[in-house]
Amino acid sequence: MKALEGKTALITGASKGIGRAIANEFAQQGAQIAFTYLSSVEKGEALEKELQATGVKAKGYRSDASKFHEADQLIQQVVEDFGGLDILVNNAGITRDNLLMRMSEALWDEVIDINLKSVFNTVKAATRTFMKQKSGSIINMTSVVGIKGNAGQANYAASKAGIVGFTKSVALELGSRNIRSNAIAPGFIETEMTDQLDEKTVQGWRDAIPLRRGGQPEDVAHCAVFLASDRSSYITGQVLQVDGGMLT
Repeated sequence: MKALEGKTALITGASKGIGRAIANEFAQQGAQIAFTYLSSVEKGEALEKELQATGVKAKGYRSDASKFHEADQLIQQVVEDFGGLDILVNNAGITRDNLLMRMSEALWDEVIDINLKSVFNTVKAATRTFMKQKSGSIINMTSVVGIKGNAGQANYAASKAGIVGFTKSVALELGSRNIRSNAIAPGFIETEMTDQLDEKTVQGWRDAIPLRRGGQPEDVAHCAVFLASDRSSYITGQVLQVDGGMLT
């Protein structure tokens, strides 16, 4: 039996990169897939067709998880369309890097809203369904930057560190209802974003990693499958680093 057979998952920000890899891996493991996208409409529509071609039920929703009411409506619609919800993956996120002295209030607020407030919005909305069925797996995407910090990313680091504290608090609050809450902290993962960096910078990152290579989106997706499935039924409140040993 496939690891996620019979389960329904919602993945935010899944049109590209890590989110797309998670959606594809979940589908391969038998899950029904609901996912969100915002600006990447063409990629979102293409992913929907790609997932449906695997034989699972899949639907994309153009939705902004940083907006409280949109997130609430999204969860309600997914439950109505799919008949339930078992897994919530909060992957939506952005970077707006700048040194603190040059960082505007708008840059701070945008990153906090999209990266952190969105997690509160979707988890709060999904909790009703999870508590009613007395089961659920919440997976929040943080970052090694949220653990160690990084110059020029005070807003991003704060948002990702906030996700760690939020994830652990939710695990304590909802554990008695058999609802698990965990986070994944990716390190240097090679995606469309890193493709824009020069090769010297990328190689510098690789050389600083004990495994001497960047991670692939599938490395994160495999970890997400584990946390989403019953194979991790006694794991909650944890942050799993997928970083090649970067923070060891």
